[in-house]
Amino acid sequence: MNWQQLLIDGYNRIQDSMERTLNGLTQEELDRQPKPDANSIGWLCWHLTRGQDKGIVYLSGRGEQLWIKDEWHAKFNRPADPNDTGFKHTPEQVTAFKSPESKTFIEYHCASLEATVAYVNSLTEGDLDRKLDESWFTPTPTVGVRLISRLEEGMVHIGQAAYIRGFIQGKGWQPI
Repeated sequence: MNWQQLLIDGYNRIQDSMERTLNGLTQEELDRQPKPDANSIGWLCWHLTRGQDKGIVYLSGRGEQLWIKDEWHAKFNRPADPNDTGFKHTPEQVTAFKSPESKTFIEYHCASLEATVAYVNSLTEGDLDRKLDESWFTPTPTVGVRLISRLEEGMVHIGQAAYIRGFIQGKGWQPI
């Protein structure tokens, strides 16, 4: 297994976890917050996918976010704002988020995953060391660091979503 296959395997695992976590959930379950200031399953899955979509476009420097280009924003009933990723959302904004059906989350994440895989496959090992123009971080991050950051964030958020599903439904929802 080479480094590209390893990264792609990690990103694919997020997709697999999302499909398992969202399978069979109702609108009410997607939007249920364990506490008034906590994130819902739907918001978490949207946020992790928005971050990946925006992040891969930023790293590649190519094209437009799928959110805009493929009009995913309309399927989520949200504005065509490339910065609408959920970053720094207030509890009120999280509560106001209304999920589409589970299939929409899965399809948007699948499209984002395809773009991620294409980008990773386009890289050389040397590309991983390219420094990014992010002077606010010390040390200055590289493409490789950002790819791992995106992977970590996706895994953390899908884990949170799975935990909330367990909180709502109890043990036994996830097939072994």
